[in-house]
Amino acid sequence: MPEKHGVPYRQTLQMRRDYIGKSCKLHFEVAPIKIVRGSKQYLYDDTGQEFLDCVNNTSHVGHCHPHVVSAGQEQMAKLTSSFGFLNDQTALYAKRLISTLPETLCVCFFVSSGSEGNDLALRLAASYTKRHDVICLDGAYHGNLGTLVEISPVRHRKNHQIKDWVHIAPTPNTYRGKLDSSAPNPGPLYANEVRKIIQKAKQNGREIGAFISEPVITASGIVVPPENYFAHVYNYVHESGGVCISDEVQCGLGRCGEHFWGFQMHNVVPDIVTIGKPIANGYPLAAVITTKEIADSLTDFSSTFGGNPVACAIGRAVLDVIENEKLTSSAKNVGKCLKDGFKAIQHKHPMIGDVRGVGMLVGVELVMDKTSKKPAKESAEILAYKLKEKKIIIGIEGADKNVLVLLPPLCFTTDNARFVVQNFSEALANIESEAASVGLTDRNEIPVVSGVDVPLDVITDQPTISVHSYSDEEEDDEDEDKAIKRARYEEVD
Repeated sequence: MPEKHGVPYRQTLQMRRDYIGKSCKLHFEVAPIKIVRGSKQYLYDDTGQEFLDCVNNTSHVGHCHPHVVSAGQEQMAKLTSSFGFLNDQTALYAKRLISTLPETLCVCFFVSSGSEGNDLALRLAASYTKRHDVICLDGAYHGNLGTLVEISPVRHRKNHQIKDWVHIAPTPNTYRGKLDSSAPNPGPLYANEVRKIIQKAKQNGREIGAFISEPVITASGIVVPPENYFAHVYNYVHESGGVCISDEVQCGLGRCGEHFWGFQMHNVVPDIVTIGKPIANGYPLAAVITTKEIADSLTDFSSTFGGNPVACAIGRAVLDVIENEKLTSSAKNVGKCLKDGFKAIQHKHPMIGDVRGVGMLVGVELVMDKTSKKPAKESAEILAYKLKEKKIIIGIEGADKNVLVLLPPLCFTTDNARFVVQNFSEALANIESEAASVGLTDRNEIPVVSGVDVPLDVITDQPTISVHSYSDEEEDDEDEDKAIKRARYEEVD
């Protein structure tokens, strides 16, 4: 239903332009959507139109999940701030979050955003190692605070002056990088680039204090580092006296599918873990988890809002939902369906250069042709707008802004995946046909647009999966407390 008493669209747009910084960009800047409500994996605009949300990984367990909302409302009515005092919510949440991690990662610090978390991680690394130099990847983004902008090269302007304490390693991208998939053992070879940086820094009288990376480099367009990359990198960094930071802001809490934390799929254990965005389903909360030795090296820290009772109550509710609705398993199965679907249509489309990802992190890289791999930036933008017309919201990432990325809420289903793949294929076929008509691509390679169909039994060997896969019998067997905690979307509508 259209919004009854809201501010008119044009007035909202004008106020946005008048009172909010121009650098604060909107999705679909030319024709932005005014969102007034969210539910599950869907967003609703001011006219009542429903959009499938394929980008909002902040709403990790789905927009306005009733269990999460209820937990926040209940705690907000009791106590919102307990800075400097004991509170059960904070202590219970810290204990539960730590229980999901390896034994060595046993001390929590709470803040209010992923940027704050990464900034604190650098501070902890410097306090423990007595060194300030940091290695990051050239396709990385770690936040918008001053220190984090310096280690987020993907956001640097061409004239950006790299600070002396920042050392930039190549992103281990086997499609578009220094080494491609044809190289034997690209993981160790890419890791050797980090080793060279450590050696060069030492020759210049500098010592590396920390290496920071996401387990899957999202800002580069969902780049999954090759096997053994992190194992070798962590070894080189530790041998030099530095510590390793895993930025799980985009990848953590089951999104990668196989494991609860992204670093686990690489068989490594970092010294510091940061998590933000999804941890409270959109409510401001982030955490830094580290070893006791590193934590104890920091003599003083405080955060007025970090770990407040409302945030921690919501954080606990998010963990309830992930566990009760088996969302890590769902991310694995539905993510496989989504990725397999794109791979199934890749051969039909001359502009699909690469399909990659893990779990519910999927990237599709568009190129002008598969030989030159020239980035198809304009085509990616046009495709995003065409999908918007189909009521699908999709993101664009990568240094060349040519990678369509999908990081949807984890309640995303196989039916959603099929819908996205089919509409993606049809819209891209139209773009490819138009490109061929003006000589930008080979017309003989353009697929026929009519009746694109990608059956689920082709794109995945998994049966159609419901996120809410609990039978009535299973529910009856559970104790009363568990039944009360079980958060079900059926209560919403």
